[in-house]
Amino acid sequence: MVELFNRYNWTSCIIIYQNDAYGFGGARIINEVFNNHGLTVSNMIIFDIVSLNIRGDLKDILVNSPSRIVILWTAAIYTRIILESAFNFDVLGPRFTWILSVHDIINSFNWTVQQKLVGMLSIEPVTGSVVNASINTTLLKAACDIWQQYEPESFPGVTMIDYYALFAFDATWSLIQALQQCCSTVLNKSLSDISIVDSSYCFDRHFVNGNKFIQTISTVKFLGISGLIQYSSNVTDRINGNYYILKNFQSFSNGLEVIPVLVWSDSNTWQIYTETNVILWPGNTLSPPTGRADMIGVTLRIAVIETHPFTMTKNIIDEYGQNSTKLTGYFPDLIDLLVSKMNFIPQIILVPSNQTYNSLIDAVANGVYDMVIADMTITATRTEEVSFSSSIFDNSLRVITRIKPADEIDLLAFLRPLSLKLWIVLLVSTLFSGFLICLFERQDNPALQHRSFISSGAMSAWYSFGTIVGYGADFTVTTAAGRLVTTGLYILSLVIVATYTANLASDLTISKTKDIISGIDDIKSGKLSYSRIGIVVDSSIEEYYLREVSEGIRNFYPLQQERDIYTNLINNIIDAAIMDAGVLEYATSSFYCNLTIVGTDFDQSAFGIAVPKLWLYAENLDINILLLRESGDLDDLKRKWFQGTTCSTSSDIITSTTIESMSGLFVTFIAIIILSLFTYIWKKYYGKIKRTINISRPNESVISKNKIYTDKNIYI
Repeated sequence: MVELFNRYNWTSCIIIYQNDAYGFGGARIINEVFNNHGLTVSNMIIFDIVSLNIRGDLKDILVNSPSRIVILWTAAIYTRIILESAFNFDVLGPRFTWILSVHDIINSFNWTVQQKLVGMLSIEPVTGSVVNASINTTLLKAACDIWQQYEPESFPGVTMIDYYALFAFDATWSLIQALQQCCSTVLNKSLSDISIVDSSYCFDRHFVNGNKFIQTISTVKFLGISGLIQYSSNVTDRINGNYYILKNFQSFSNGLEVIPVLVWSDSNTWQIYTETNVILWPGNTLSPPTGRADMIGVTLRIAVIETHPFTMTKNIIDEYGQNSTKLTGYFPDLIDLLVSKMNFIPQIILVPSNQTYNSLIDAVANGVYDMVIADMTITATRTEEVSFSSSIFDNSLRVITRIKPADEIDLLAFLRPLSLKLWIVLLVSTLFSGFLICLFERQDNPALQHRSFISSGAMSAWYSFGTIVGYGADFTVTTAAGRLVTTGLYILSLVIVATYTANLASDLTISKTKDIISGIDDIKSGKLSYSRIGIVVDSSIEEYYLREVSEGIRNFYPLQQERDIYTNLINNIIDAAIMDAGVLEYATSSFYCNLTIVGTDFDQSAFGIAVPKLWLYAENLDINILLLRESGDLDDLKRKWFQGTTCSTSSDIITSTTIESMSGLFVTFIAIIILSLFTYIWKKYYGKIKRTINISRPNESVISKNKIYTDKNIYI
């Protein structure tokens, strides 16, 4: 029986047995063997052989059982009664697959009932000749000859002898063989070893040395008329030569027939009886049943809640101008896939968006809905109230926040690539180099001759600055010492300019990608005020926050639904929120382009379909979800609903450098411009004053000019 269940991947069954030694013993053995092999007996139903009724409501027990395989362990007379009752309750095929221990019951039913028996199976022990195993034909012929000699009128023919009569003969022959061996060992010993204790009650009669007789039976091994015979003291059945046949109830033009389809022996598992015989299963199908309760034609109340992109509403105007609401998204498509596989009738109920997830759990537990399909995380607390299916969406949590505004003014941003100490050293190096240039070049360089010391020093400092920044100056050095100083300035320029450029680019990039926080660790460390963190109440997110962040303290900003996250972030009511990764990825890539996800995933979890505890169709639902996952259908849904984006145009916000980030540079530039204007104005004003003085003192001017001319002649 176990090998038959494994052959067709059946995992559970219902046993109906009669309340006597035959029924109790058979049901107990089947139950023990099934438990030892990981199979489940979901229900054990007693048939009372006195009242000839099932104990309990047969229909209620079968319909509400998760199994659809029924093993009927009863005698033929009781089997007929039970099948008639099952027919009246409509719990035969195709809804259930029945396995009987007898098959000679066909003629007990009319044509209508017989059609419901199509697809049933019967398992019976047979002799070795049925499965082409060796039997003792000589012994069989001798036994038949004796039968025909002494009682020819009851002899049915060799092929018509009941299998149980052949089994009984071999069992009796084993006793005879064992008794013969016991007698042969007595010889000259006392005959008391094989004497029988007499009693008026036949079942109390036994050998004086019964243990020795049982041991002798265990040593007897021979080829009997049903196959190889050998017994053991530990079991009641023989340990070799067991053969079984599986027969199938099939409908033909002349009525219902029982056809052999599979055979089993100790040396082989179930094998096909003949290539031409196939199993016709309940419902006249060639596909084996799953053995589980299916949902074909069952109406299910399915609650969904609007959460983009899992479930969304869309208004549609038909050809008659009528408005209607259509559900779209990941979960409506998933429901369509499940309907195509399981053939149930979905009654989809869109619950109000302000209803909490925990209240939906309560609704399933109280029978308001048959299932809830939503972005509902499987948690230990929830599984105490309801059951969950296999994962329909692999989930994790992420942190969402606003994109840091790029209009922050930083007057010193352009100076940050180099440290303050380095700027001071660079300034000192520039001034010192200018001093050296002035010292080395002032007498020999025409550009510095005839200038005051301050003017020459300023020109030399200008030369050092221009050389360091890489743009040079408006004069060149002429002395060897000046050229050496210039070489040092070039080397300094090569390293400083390259370092400044690289660090400036890095700082600008970091400043553009820097967010308010970097992830969940910043929330845990208290970088943000807890009252500025938004959490959806009565959700698995709240459970995580209380468990991992606040140690049970509700110090967060409470949100009623997922959409409140975005509005409160945009309105600057909160600074960050925690939500499911899939929901946030869709929202930030499709609608809320000014919000961003920060940090890595955390708290890995899964979404599941919430169903009542001990739900009849739970196993069937799990298997079909796993089939969708293995076939790649769930991955296709995820690509369809989560990989689209409409926020690509926001990339220029990230790549463009704003004027605010460079405000300090322009302030410095404006300051230099103003300084140059003052210099120009001062020069003009000073020149005007100087000309006025020269006009008022002409003689002094001529004397001065003559002095200069005389000095030049002397110099020449």
